[in-house]
Amino acid sequence: MKKGDRQMRRICIINQKGGVAKTTTTVNLAAGLARMNRKVLVIDLDPQGNISSSLNVEAKKDMYHFLIEKAELDECVTHLGHNFDVVRSKETLTKAEIILAGEQSRETLLRRKLEKIKDYDYVIVDCPPSLGLLSQNAMLFADEAIVPVSTDVLGFDGLQKQISAIQTINEIFDHNIKVSLIVPTLFDSRINVCRDVLSKIQNEYYELVSEPIRINSKLKEAPGAKCSIFKYDAKSRGAADYMNLVRTVIRQEPRMISVTMPEQEKEAIVKMA
Repeated sequence: MKKGDRQMRRICIINQKGGVAKTTTTVNLAAGLARMNRKVLVIDLDPQGNISSSLNVEAKKDMYHFLIEKAELDECVTHLGHNFDVVRSKETLTKAEIILAGEQSRETLLRRKLEKIKDYDYVIVDCPPSLGLLSQNAMLFADEAIVPVSTDVLGFDGLQKQISAIQTINEIFDHNIKVSLIVPTLFDSRINVCRDVLSKIQNEYYELVSEPIRINSKLKEAPGAKCSIFKYDAKSRGAADYMNLVRTVIRQEPRMISVTMPEQEKEAIVKMA
């Protein structure tokens, strides 16, 4: 599929459980897609601002200014490299959630603010570990959800709750976000519970599960160097696993066409893939 034929994909990386490698997955999926000639915008919707901690992101304005103070998107974007842009957040985004609580149609503010965005192949939203207004905005903006899940007992429980939350959002708001991938993370083949939980995830959601992201010290070190795993250590196990994920996401492009697209356009794009 040629670049000009691709439809922009809007993806949220989400799991209400913390500690499942959401930000690690966001950063390295985005960086890998950029290396595969996809133009990517990452939006950090987590007030912890871990995207900025993981990458060298500097901007005077951030998601708070974009959502609340009516700053233009271009004012908030940091150009990290070829095909790779980021809008960062920081603790002030917590204040934004409080302000939004009193607004009408507060759950769809992000979707409305980004309604005319079209210069990217992928917009990827890193979500906070909660089901609050910011995560609701992410889900109602996105067409797809990628759910990282740690390969432990509590991780599987969190996965089930997140799938249920997505279904509830769809029902309440007449939305149609789809879970396009479940990404098992922090996998250690030497540990019985990791193997058991991975098998359980694969059996329960077999059509949606990617290859696991193995536990890897280089993935933990890369944020300290303010770069993706591909720049930090392209030969590492972590880089190999995330590049596999990137290729999986790219292979989905022909079938992950928005349900709002007219049938004739859908058929034309699939034929060109």
